[in-house]
Amino acid sequence: MWTLRNYRFGFDPWGLGWFLLIMLPNFVWFTAPPANDILRAESVTPLLDGVGQVLQAVMAAALCAVVNRARGGPIKGWAVGGVLCMALYLAGWAAYYAGITRPAVILTLCLAPCGAFLSFALARKNGPALLAAAGFAICHLVSTVINFILCLNYKNPGAA
Repeated sequence: MWTLRNYRFGFDPWGLGWFLLIMLPNFVWFTAPPANDILRAESVTPLLDGVGQVLQAVMAAALCAVVNRARGGPIKGWAVGGVLCMALYLAGWAAYYAGITRPAVILTLCLAPCGAFLSFALARKNGPALLAAAGFAICHLVSTVINFILCLNYKNPGAA
């Protein structure tokens, strides 16, 4: 049951580990970007990006510090979906580093980590993290489509 009385503040090492694992490719990208790095283009949606960053921080905090006493163990049905999303995410980064910047790859880099976070929050029955992850996913998707699919294709019609 997902009632408020089932939640407590406490450290969830699985939440921290999952967040860091998903963020690992981003750390690599920050330090060693690929040759054709379209993701560093200036954003045309700074307000939306800011809201998304706040929701991402709330999501990370909830994953690490909000515990549902009725959550069960770390590996449950939704966790399998999270692992599959993580594998898809890594495949997306491999394609991106190989120079493939098609919309399917960009959408994979956007949606796969969101799916992994949502799946983990569902597996842990973490309602606050689930809500923040859903809000982050919406912001991230809209920003990605506007900045890296619509705007880049408008500026460079041959990119599609």
